[in-house]
Amino acid sequence: MTEQPTTIPAPDPVAASRRLMAVSPRSGRPGRRAWLTRGGSARYGPGFVSRWAILGVWAAMAGVYAAVEPHQFLQVGTVQTIFGSQEALVFISLGLLATLIVNEFDLSFASMQGLAATLVPVLVVEHGWNPIAASAVAILATLTAGAVNGFLVVKAGVDRIVVTLGMANVLLGLALALANLSTVSGLSPGFARLANQEILGLPVSFYYGLAATLGFAYVLRFTPLGRHIAFVGANREVARLAGVRVDRIRFGSYVVSGLFSGIGGVLLVASVGGYDPTSSVIYLPAGITAVFLGMAAVRPGQFNPIGMFIGVYLLATGVLGLQLLGYTGWVEDVFYGAVLIVAVTVSALLRRRTA
Repeated sequence: MTEQPTTIPAPDPVAASRRLMAVSPRSGRPGRRAWLTRGGSARYGPGFVSRWAILGVWAAMAGVYAAVEPHQFLQVGTVQTIFGSQEALVFISLGLLATLIVNEFDLSFASMQGLAATLVPVLVVEHGWNPIAASAVAILATLTAGAVNGFLVVKAGVDRIVVTLGMANVLLGLALALANLSTVSGLSPGFARLANQEILGLPVSFYYGLAATLGFAYVLRFTPLGRHIAFVGANREVARLAGVRVDRIRFGSYVVSGLFSGIGGVLLVASVGGYDPTSSVIYLPAGITAVFLGMAAVRPGQFNPIGMFIGVYLLATGVLGLQLLGYTGWVEDVFYGAVLIVAVTVSALLRRRTA
């Protein structure tokens, strides 16, 4: 007796797209169900708590450090250190986020930042370039790297992990070759003001990161492009059937990743005056951890810029507090690894709950 093959009915694209999202890519109006799902009718109920609980965790962490080391932690300089030294991490995390929200992945964001941060002092100090022109070339280089990633993944169909991991090694090698395996420094104080000029006690680079985060969040939440991005991230085939240009958005995510990473590299080297290419690897776990930690805030279970921004500074608070307690050197790796495991676990649980 032969077994009859199972026939799978063809999906109904209209019904699937309605189930997928409450807002269609062409209609900017959220339905009543979408509003209730987002917690609009129960603003201060359990939904509100789950969206902002991470702020409570951040406050509790700061409270513990303040109680244990009040003379060191409760200082204006501590606040300035936490909020004034993470601009590079904010931008490269935005770069990684740009790919993750469309269900892609980029492991080369830290190396792209390293290449940009190396190119600027090499061109300015060793070849006499204008710092602005050198910065433009550095960002153009990371944009090109992002475009190559996008072409190989989207057009050529190569595995995204293989492509971006290979690109990370290529860019790291190029940065080491440009720097002649050493730290390149000697940028002018005038160029440093691009990142270090203080406004209300914090460097202007903090406000660059804040503006980029809010701008990205606005695009995702309130524009047709943002709705298309959400469709692609949720289900590519349904998005394609709904008329969304899926491959263009996937390709663009890698280019945007290169743009953010390049800007982060320029701001990083401007703030410190030089760069050691071998330090690029330390930003890889930090960026991944910040993005996944952000899934526990604002829109639980979903990648989002505001949550990522909170995650960056929560991580900075945790690491600095541990250093003030005398745990240095290895503490960052352990802390980032532990928080990454917790963040991914919590994100998986939140995804199941929202599903």
